[in-house]
Amino acid sequence: MPDPAGNALPSPPRGLAGEVWGGFAAMLVALPSSIAYGVAVYALLGPGYAGHGVRAGIVGAVLLGLVAAAVGGAPRLISAPCAPAGAVLAALAGGLLAAPGGPVDPERITALLLLLALLSGALQLAYGLVGGGRLIKYIPYPVVSGYLSAVGVLIFISQLPKFLGAPAAGLGSPSQWQWPAVVVGGVTVAGVLLAPRLTRAVPATILGLAAGLLAYLGIAQFRPELLQLAHNPLVIGPVGGGSGGVLAGALGVFPALATLRLADLPSLAVPALTLSVLLSIDTLKTCVVVDSLTRSRHDSNRTLLGQGTGNLVSALFGGLPGAGTMGATLVNLESGGRTRASGMLAGGFVLAAALLLGRAIAWVPVAALAGILLVVAVRMVDWGCLPLLRHRATVLDFAVIATVVIVAVAANLIAAAGAGVGLSMLLFIREQIHGTVIRRKVTGRQMSSTQHRLPAEQAVLEQHGAQTLVCELQGSLFFGTTDQLRTELEPDLLRCRHLILDLRRVQAMDYTAAHLFEQFEATLAERGGALLFSRLPARRDLQEYLAQMRVLHDQARARRFETLDDALQWAEDRILAEHLPARSAAEPPLPLAEFDLCRELSADQTLDALAACAEARSLPAGAVIFQSGGAADELFLIRRGVVRVVLPLGGGTYHNLASFGRGNFFGEVAFLDRGTRSATATATTAVDLFVISRARFDAAARAHPLVGVKIFARLARALALRLRRTDAELRAGYEA
Repeated sequence: MPDPAGNALPSPPRGLAGEVWGGFAAMLVALPSSIAYGVAVYALLGPGYAGHGVRAGIVGAVLLGLVAAAVGGAPRLISAPCAPAGAVLAALAGGLLAAPGGPVDPERITALLLLLALLSGALQLAYGLVGGGRLIKYIPYPVVSGYLSAVGVLIFISQLPKFLGAPAAGLGSPSQWQWPAVVVGGVTVAGVLLAPRLTRAVPATILGLAAGLLAYLGIAQFRPELLQLAHNPLVIGPVGGGSGGVLAGALGVFPALATLRLADLPSLAVPALTLSVLLSIDTLKTCVVVDSLTRSRHDSNRTLLGQGTGNLVSALFGGLPGAGTMGATLVNLESGGRTRASGMLAGGFVLAAALLLGRAIAWVPVAALAGILLVVAVRMVDWGCLPLLRHRATVLDFAVIATVVIVAVAANLIAAAGAGVGLSMLLFIREQIHGTVIRRKVTGRQMSSTQHRLPAEQAVLEQHGAQTLVCELQGSLFFGTTDQLRTELEPDLLRCRHLILDLRRVQAMDYTAAHLFEQFEATLAERGGALLFSRLPARRDLQEYLAQMRVLHDQARARRFETLDDALQWAEDRILAEHLPARSAAEPPLPLAEFDLCRELSADQTLDALAACAEARSLPAGAVIFQSGGAADELFLIRRGVVRVVLPLGGGTYHNLASFGRGNFFGEVAFLDRGTRSATATATTAVDLFVISRARFDAAARAHPLVGVKIFARLARALALRLRRTDAELRAGYEA
């Protein structure tokens, strides 16, 4: 694995040795951070609760490491107490201490914090069970960035007094700072920042903590009172409740939980939801980074099941909740960890360290832990969002991040969670509004149906084609986009009579859009026009919704068509019926001589030769003339009626290739190459045909060569005109 500079690092050990070294190295990162988060939360309750915070951090690191990995956390993932957990718990504790009705008893706050951790773990389990692992990853990045930046800012604000050894009210007064704390904290920060330049064999947090401890002991040589453990605010102090060590009192949470009431649950619902989402995002973000480094893929739902179980078990024993942590996980990976065993070993090593070094932990300087957390806090802030201010298109994204941070600092993370959810909705609406819902808009002059018309009919459609407007819609039609649709179509509605809305690419629709369609229908009906829908998505809910909104019901004037071509044909037929009233289905069958294909044949007596090989045939409406996949060599000339040629598609659907009327011909491809039929031809109405087989035509052409020359020339010209027409329609589609 290369380092950030691209240089090859020594290969980590493999097999069991790699898992052991990976777990041990991860423990060195996770242990001091876990203790720091625990102290940051519980020290708010009073000086006597710092030891409780140490126990909570260590128990959380032990049980999260063991349980989350054993139940099904992602391979290589190290789970431990983390910054979001510390920030949310500290925010709740601070709010309870400053409650309007008076501060809540610290013992009760401890029980409420445990209940919050339990609820958060239960929610993570629920996310994993219902497949929410995929959904959490789709939370907009600006909101996630705002959450994490807010956590960093809150941690920085909460740890700065401990770093300076002063009360929060005295931060602006250097005379109230305790300079031993400032020196110890500064040395710790310097150690954390400089350690990677000296060695990567030992985690930076361990070297920073060691530097801070040495600085404290050095200062204590000049101030002997610092060597006293009792009543010394600069160190953690006695932890573990006597001879039991740091793990003593872990089972004491059960009496605390017994004091909780059912009425406590509603007040913790939003904090639990916030914490569970933050921990899930933090975990899955770490998993994504590991996937990119190892070219692997994690199971997000299984990972959440493991994290939820780990947090539940940790809370039952008084531990701090946590997530899959980035720093410890990357150290585990670089040290040789490859499976879930390294995560379990990391938890086991934390337990061993706590048992062996439990009493020594009492001498850890509070300012040193604060220094570590200050570095974590600064790194959590998304400084990369500042360039978003340079571009007008990304200013709103920066505003989302800044709003979440400001709300978190001014109120709390719970309020920031509500702001984040609201801003997520605004981001979605903004994206929908900025992207047009009209994919293509063309008139009947630019796009026509596939039904081949006679020259007189084509002239009428060319003249009055602007009366038909085809609008292909896309995306979501809801209150945020319907005004845009109304604005773009209002000028066209004043001119057109038939509006075709193609809905094939529409994903969702709400009542506002359905009401807008009703208005379109009424406007068109005033001028004798109609609203036409084509290619409604196969989703049953969307079709039923239109019916329930009375846009498409039995008495509605709006019409629905399976294909866009069907809708175009309907609109064209209405225009032709209005401007060519003599056009009627009762027209007599067209004689062979009047077909455009047969022109110039009567002048040299070749028409009789062609007529001799033409067979008259009549078929009722709905009759199949030929089927896709069948072998044939016949050319069909339509004397009367309409024939549709469709291309069958999968799932029972089809695509209209063309519709032919009186005077047109079809089947020319198989007539020319004698191959199998690629499409299906069906009589739309009762039809009269002339059918010319290739075998009979070849016999006539041998006797009268001029017949073959003229017919093939006319076929070539007709095919060229059809191709030009297709080219024009394709160009209109791409340019729209």
